[in-house]
Amino acid sequence: MLQSPLKAILDACVIFRATLRDTLLRAAEQRIYEVYWSDIILEEASRNLIESGTMSPEQAQRLLAAMRQAFSAATVRDFELLIPAMTNDEKDRHVVAAGVKAGVHIIVTSNRKDYPAQSLEPFQIQVKSPDEFLMLLFDKAPEKMVQIVIQQAASLRKPAKTLAEVLDDIAAQAPQFAALVHSELNFFGE
Repeated sequence: MLQSPLKAILDACVIFRATLRDTLLRAAEQRIYEVYWSDIILEEASRNLIESGTMSPEQAQRLLAAMRQAFSAATVRDFELLIPAMTNDEKDRHVVAAGVKAGVHIIVTSNRKDYPAQSLEPFQIQVKSPDEFLMLLFDKAPEKMVQIVIQQAASLRKPAKTLAEVLDDIAAQAPQFAALVHSELNFFGE
């Protein structure tokens, strides 16, 4: 059984997708879980956003500054000495080490293969896909999660998106969660 409060560290690949990132950060803002990352994770996300052409360096810098400001306790520090003891994929050992330091329960990632269960068991950390994690958050706070998606759609201006479009964006990374919210909102057939 997971302890309360639920603590999760976000891998860079999860931070990359704007709509998914927004949903996850809004859930943390609503205190449905405690969010964590490291400077290494944020730098990797920034580099990927810039290299993909998704953001300019200035936009990526503003994004990371806003995340750090909004979640001042989220950045895990002083975990580097733990990295050599990690046994998961070498390029992602920093994620597990930061997670261990923060005492997280879950690593949220789209790259599950980089985090074999046996490498996480000693630390009682689970790996969850974005969809699995959002479903867990929905189970924990269904009304709040539906409201988060509604508010997320309402806040988008450039470009503006409908609730259905936001759910379609979420469905790219979290299809079961998007379908559940869609069902809760009685959108079938639209």
